[in-house]
Amino acid sequence: MAQLYFYYSAMNAGKSTTLLQSAFNYRERGMNPFILTAAIDNREQVGKVASRIGLQADAHIYASDTDLHTLIKNNHEQAKLDCILVDECQFLTKQQVDELTDVVDNLGIPALCYGLRTDFRGELFEGSQYLLAWADKLIELKTICHCGRKANRVLRTDEYGKAIADGAQVEIGGNDRYVSVCRMHYKEALNQV
Repeated sequence: MAQLYFYYSAMNAGKSTTLLQSAFNYRERGMNPFILTAAIDNREQVGKVASRIGLQADAHIYASDTDLHTLIKNNHEQAKLDCILVDECQFLTKQQVDELTDVVDNLGIPALCYGLRTDFRGELFEGSQYLLAWADKLIELKTICHCGRKANRVLRTDEYGKAIADGAQVEIGGNDRYVSVCRMHYKEALNQV
């Protein structure tokens, strides 16, 4: 039975690496994974999922107005899809998460979604909120703070490495703008703002 999975973590926990490993495993068994990534994420090439350790794969892109059910159904009719892998799933809309539930329930294709749970303010992204509510399986991927504790928060920093407390929820960046930290160091950094 197909299920909807949400693999979540702070930044730098290996979400994209895990997605790419899953795609490799499906292909190695002669199966056809369908990889999706957010058009808004332009850190690498648009239409690529890339990990910090050098793995990468081509991907179909989605924007906030993409009808995922139709996109997946049309591709499934052309060549059987065995799995849907969604990178940067925090950027999904509520409607798109609902469409993924239809892919799982009506088309019988498992969907594995990888993304952040919360933003730099500690607030849920829309896609993450509905994946937490509607996914069949929730799996936390872990990374560590500089102190060795589990990192469960993300700090946004300025060009000098100082924490930023306010701003737009979405600002694309990598290690140059974000740092994964534990709750204690998150609060400590924001108290200095």
